[in-house]
Amino acid sequence: MELFGLPLATIYLYALIISGILTIIYVLFADVLHFDTGDGGLHFLNPVLVFAFITILSASGYLFERLSSLHYLLILGISAVIALILVTLLNVFILAPLSSAEESLVYKESDLRGRIGAVITSIPADGFGEVLIESASGRIAKPASSFDDVAIPDGTKVLVVQVKNGVLQVSVHQENESFI
Repeated sequence: MELFGLPLATIYLYALIISGILTIIYVLFADVLHFDTGDGGLHFLNPVLVFAFITILSASGYLFERLSSLHYLLILGISAVIALILVTLLNVFILAPLSSAEESLVYKESDLRGRIGAVITSIPADGFGEVLIESASGRIAKPASSFDDVAIPDGTKVLVVQVKNGVLQVSVHQENESFI
C-alpha cells in the first residue's frame, strides 16, 4: 500500500527517524523546553512519552511492513498496542520513580532546624564557620554562626537553632544521658 506516493515502510522509516531526532533534541534541551503538565491529570501527554510512543509505533510498523505480509491496518493496530504497552511500562517503571526520586532529594533550609551536625570549620564568637549535617540522602555543609555568641571549636557536635539568610545559627549540643 502507498500513502502520499510513498510505500508505508518508507513512511514508517521517516517517522522513526524524525521522532528519534525529536526525542534526542527534547532530552538534550528538556530544561529549556519544559512543559509543566501540573496536577491536571494530563501526565500521559509528557513529550517523552509521546515521542517514545511514535518512535516505537514507527519502528514496529517498519519491521512488520518489511518482514511480514500482514494487512496494513493490522500492522498499524499491532504496532499501536506494542507501543502503548512499552510506553506504559516506561512511564510506570522508569519515569515515575525518577521524578519522585528527584523531588525526594530536595530540602528546605527550614527543615534543618533541630538537626545535629558537626563543626568542620571552627566558629568564632562573632564570625562564621562551617557545619556538616549528615542525612540519609547525603551530607550538607552550610555556613554557620554561633547562636549564643560563644566560640565553637572544630569537631564539636552542634544543634541547629534557626536559619537566617542561608546561615545556620547553632549552639553546642549537650547530649542527654539516658536514665535507667
